[in-house]
Amino acid sequence: MPISEICNREVIIVQRNDTVSGAARLMREHHVGDVVVVEDRGGVVVPVGIVTDRDLVVEIMAPELDQKAITVGDIMDAELVTVKENTGLFEAIQYMRVKGVRRLPVVNASGELIGILTLDDLLELLAEELLSLSKLVKYEQKKETMSRR
Repeated sequence: MPISEICNREVIIVQRNDTVSGAARLMREHHVGDVVVVEDRGGVVVPVGIVTDRDLVVEIMAPELDQKAITVGDIMDAELVTVKENTGLFEAIQYMRVKGVRRLPVVNASGELIGILTLDDLLELLAEELLSLSKLVKYEQKKETMSRR
């Protein structure tokens, strides 16, 4: 299954020059743990970085910096790890593990942002699949028991 089928298409985005306090407000408003920093490249919205709630705490709040003076471009992780929309689910999981990231912006062939795949989304999906498999096992056991009576 390609990740384009399961990624979240509602990505909260910001520009490099947006303040970190604005990014924090967006995270709170949308109940997310990250914002993707984008830039417009000829009408194509391309991800160029990511800022997480942890970045805000460690880089801004802990050292007590001025949240209104610092931009997301100042603290974003510029070595952004992205994944193509046609990447398979298990390949994406392996890529997240190897790169040590919990969030993967999903891009199309031209590099345009189309979604985001998060560890939380994957855990929810895999838990649902495991539950379905568990129900299948229980059903088969019940079916076998009934046929032997």
